[in-house]
Amino acid sequence: MTTFTFDTLEATRKLREAGFEEKQAEAVVRVLSESHEQLVTREFMEIFGQKLLMKIGGIIFAATGILMAFIRLT
Repeated sequence: MTTFTFDTLEATRKLREAGFEEKQAEAVVRVLSESHEQLVTREFMEIFGQKLLMKIGGIIFAATGILMAFIRLT
């Protein structure tokens, strides 16, 4: 799993130097530091894609079996 490191003090300082007021800088940094939990890594997407592909393959296989059984019954 990938670790996300974010220096909130440094980010706040840079925003203040760029002209943000202290409360604005703190709010932006808070949003950024909280949002990292929603980030998705490439590794996660690859694993998720593989699992999804396997499930879709299983569904297609099952549907084909059901269709073949139905054809034999008719």
